[in-house]
Amino acid sequence: MNFYKKLLLVILVSLAPTVLFSASLDEYIDKAKCDQIIDKQLYQICYSYKYKSALSGWVKLDDNLVEKSNIKKRPRFYNEKTIPMRYRTKYKDYTGYGKNWNRGHFVVADADFDYDKKALNKAYTMANIIPQSASVNQKTWIKVERYGRALAQKLGHINSISIAKYDDLSNKIGNGIVIPTKIYRIYYNNEAKFEKCFEYENKLEINYKSDKLRDHEIDCSQLKL
Repeated sequence: MNFYKKLLLVILVSLAPTVLFSASLDEYIDKAKCDQIIDKQLYQICYSYKYKSALSGWVKLDDNLVEKSNIKKRPRFYNEKTIPMRYRTKYKDYTGYGKNWNRGHFVVADADFDYDKKALNKAYTMANIIPQSASVNQKTWIKVERYGRALAQKLGHINSISIAKYDDLSNKIGNGIVIPTKIYRIYYNNEAKFEKCFEYENKLEINYKSDKLRDHEIDCSQLKL
């Protein structure tokens, strides 16, 4: 390639538009579907009156906070008083279901916020709790939660979105709380050009012994609106 052709190539490349990596909350969440957005200051929950549970939620985890402390004493779960009583999930609604369906932290885990007592308390609202299969809650979902904290430390921060899918309205626990059929976790950091999505079936029988985080990774385009 002669000098003039090389020069032309350089000019063409410099004039080409730069393709920017950009993920956003609006790509995944339609806030119009939220009956109520519960603002816990550190994170937000999109709540459904129909399901008496969260449809989704979002939080930003920062490197300077996660894994900086470990408050071992956990707060009590509390009912979210900002939700009208008739649609409110209560702690006692899960009584008797624990063998199969746990009070599963959904948008944020306690370990995400255990750097401060007030922050940790915000993770224990029942609005942040969904009926999670005991095996999913205790064996598999915790891996994707741990991965999010590791990403925050590696990248400086990570944006986290949780989404619940409800396909069977007849599958309920106490007080008419519908059990999600699938739950999703999205992580992204635009500065680091990072985006990954994960899918979990919320069912009682799972082979958790051979479960790997990579088994749940999906193409993020499947979740975008």
